[in-house]
Amino acid sequence: MSTKTLKRNRNHKKIRAKISGTSDCPRLSVFKSNIALYAQLIDDDKGVTLAAAQGKDPKKVGAEIAKLGLSKKVGRVVFDRGGYIYTGKVESLANAAREGGLKF
Repeated sequence: MSTKTLKRNRNHKKIRAKISGTSDCPRLSVFKSNIALYAQLIDDDKGVTLAAAQGKDPKKVGAEIAKLGLSKKVGRVVFDRGGYIYTGKVESLANAAREGGLKF
């Protein structure tokens, strides 16, 4: 693995040690691949994914995950940036989810 990937994995482990999602306040997890951007609402207590969205445009993915979350009666989430720096696509997805109605 590259040094960049190892550093991201180390950062993600630090983040996950501090946050977890519940049924009242699930975790909004973000993953970036070379092809697409993925977002999931996860209840860590039950080990269940409540909603998932994917796509190339972070604003569309953020709006879609917010819509799916609100349809599941989820208004408040904990944001898990997945070890990525909070700029660019991750920030755009978070802002779109906030505009869509999620609070974090």
